[in-house]
Amino acid sequence: MTTQPSAASLDVLLSDLVSAALERRPPTREQALALLAGDDADVLDVVAAAGRVRRAFFGRRVKLNYLVNMKSGLCPEDCFYCSQRLGSEAEILKYSWIKTDEAAELAAKAVGAGAKRVCLVASGRGPSDRDVERVADTVAAIKGGTPDVEVCVCLGLLRDGQAARLAEAGADAYNHNLNTAQEKYADICTTHTFADRVDTLRDASAAGLSPCSGAIFGMGESDEDVVSVAFALRELDPDSVPVNFLIPFEGTPLGSRWELTPARCLRILALFRFVFPDVEVRLAGGREIHLRSMQPLALHLANAIFLGDYLTSEGAAGADDLAMIADAGFSVEGRSEDTLPTARGEQVALRRRGAGTGVPANT
Repeated sequence: MTTQPSAASLDVLLSDLVSAALERRPPTREQALALLAGDDADVLDVVAAAGRVRRAFFGRRVKLNYLVNMKSGLCPEDCFYCSQRLGSEAEILKYSWIKTDEAAELAAKAVGAGAKRVCLVASGRGPSDRDVERVADTVAAIKGGTPDVEVCVCLGLLRDGQAARLAEAGADAYNHNLNTAQEKYADICTTHTFADRVDTLRDASAAGLSPCSGAIFGMGESDEDVVSVAFALRELDPDSVPVNFLIPFEGTPLGSRWELTPARCLRILALFRFVFPDVEVRLAGGREIHLRSMQPLALHLANAIFLGDYLTSEGAAGADDLAMIADAGFSVEGRSEDTLPTARGEQVALRRRGAGTGVPANT
């Protein structure tokens, strides 16, 4: 077990971490474990130190990303954290592929709200070649209306040639999260392996797609697990690293696991900033329910967030997030408009709007 650093040793640790990160060098495993083992009373010191690194590489810009759930539920995989998993009793929206024009319309609205990247996601183990063609058509439709937007695709495990086809269609990136440490992976999924995920991400990178890969925290992982997955991700050299915090859906194996605190989330985000000093670190799913009123502090660590709703749960209203960004002294990347603060919800709410419904999306 790693001992909590004293005040003096914490100052040295943070100074060393900042110096290394500014030179694009990662922390040692011992430094990473010491950072996670710190006392909650020191968390503002940790945020301030990691915030120096964030500002050095990204200034005060916040990049907005938007999810389009193109096919929801009915997945044959058994990922324990997922509301779309095989055997899930979560009362989520379930639907087959939405139409290309609907996905393009959702993307256009998100871009109008400030999103620079649209993420096209579909449940399942992996796509058929027909599915890939469907997504390729959607990418073309989105690019046709907003050619400057980044399009990231997330379809699960890829087969030979599929990543190249997505790249040919104009997709910019491929997302496939490692989710947790290799040593823990069998505890959260039995229908595919950690190595399967690594292979898909490498295939996507080889095809010219920008690799996007991150993790989920709050699933019972140890500090050692957090550090292991962070270092495994760094070896894959992703361009974007989403940091998710478990959304405990009732009806899933992890539905009763509520172990995260805002301070723990901030410390994990700080670690990822030190491990990925010049890489997009994205504040992703679960931020509203676990960081709560501490979300503005997380903007000093992460330089990107998801706008609007997630795959099967509702996020904060887009206007509220824009207000939070402005109130914290940051600006939306690619936008200069000021926003006004309004109230912000914090509950987990099953998504009942956007893709797969007749209700307008939250953009």
